[in-house]
This record gives sequence, C-alpha cells and structure tokens, in this order.
Amino acid sequence: DLAIRFNGRYGDVFTVPEGYIPKSAGRIMSLAEPDRKMSKSDSNQNAFISMDDDTDTIIRKFKRAVTDSDNRIVAAEDKPGITNLLTIYSAFTDKTVEEAEKEFEGKGYGEFKLAVGEAVAAKIEPIRTEKNKLLQDKAYLDDVLDKGAYRAERIAYKTLSKVYKKVGLLPRKRG
Repeated sequence: DLAIRFNGRYGDVFTVPEGYIPKSAGRIMSLAEPDRKMSKSDSNQNAFISMDDDTDTIIRKFKRAVTDSDNRIVAAEDKPGITNLLTIYSAFTDKTVEEAEKEFEGKGYGEFKLAVGEAVAAKIEPIRTEKNKLLQDKAYLDDVLDKGAYRAERIAYKTLSKVYKKVGLLPRKRG
C-alpha cells in the first residue's frame, strides 16, 4: 500500500510486489481441522507439515488427517478433509483434482492418505536435505549473508536517493 501511495504521488519509484497464489493450492487447510487454514503456529503438531519433518513423520501426519466416514474420494463442500487432501495431492503431483479423483476412484482412504503423504515427502525431502547441508557450512552462509547485505545496500541506496530527490530532501551520505 505504501509503495502504491508513494508512486501515485511522486511517480514510479517503487516496484509494487505481486503475490503468486496458484488456484489449485491457494489455501491449504489444517490436517486436524480441515475447516481452518493450515498454520505452522498451530499447537497441534499433527495439523501441519513442517520442512523439518522426516518422511515417516509426514506420512504419519497424513494418515492421521481428519476425513469423514463415507470413504468416497471426491472434492465436495461436505467433505472438507478429503477436498483438502485432494488439493494437496494435486499441488504436489501436478495433477488436477479431477485426475486425482479418478486415480483413487474405488480405493480407500488409507491408500489415498498414504499416496498424499508420499507425494509431499518426496518434494520436501530434497529441500530439507539441502537446507541441512547448507546449515552445516557456517562460513558459506556468512559469505552469502555478507554479499547479500552489500547488494541490498547498493540497491536500497539507489532507491532511497530517488525517494529523497522526489520529496525534496538532500540525499543522505552513503555509509
């Protein structure tokens, strides 16, 4: 909002960020309470998936995901748990919800939940492995942070100079 307001008054100075929210997975719901949004701050550790969860933990959490007792794997308003799992499966397999429904037609919830857990774990595992590897190399991380700080300062200085000029202030000295 601030960037839009400033640009509206002084011309294009700030790039206005645009979010990217894919339609198929724009809102992932809690595994424990599928009528609430998934949140890493949920006190119930089974309600969300963490990047630090190992494969077995991810699969266990999906096996415990709240569903209903009807045993039909279809996306419907009266089936928030299954709809949520279909949305997650779709996002992690690049299949549409309709394709996922067909894939699991006539199959049970146990098999479906396992497949969702395995799909999520398969995507998270390489990310978690790389994160852990990077965290072991403190010198590399310090170097990345230093280079990033220097680059950010250069970019910020240019933008701040434009801002100062637009509002009629003297540019600050670079420190």
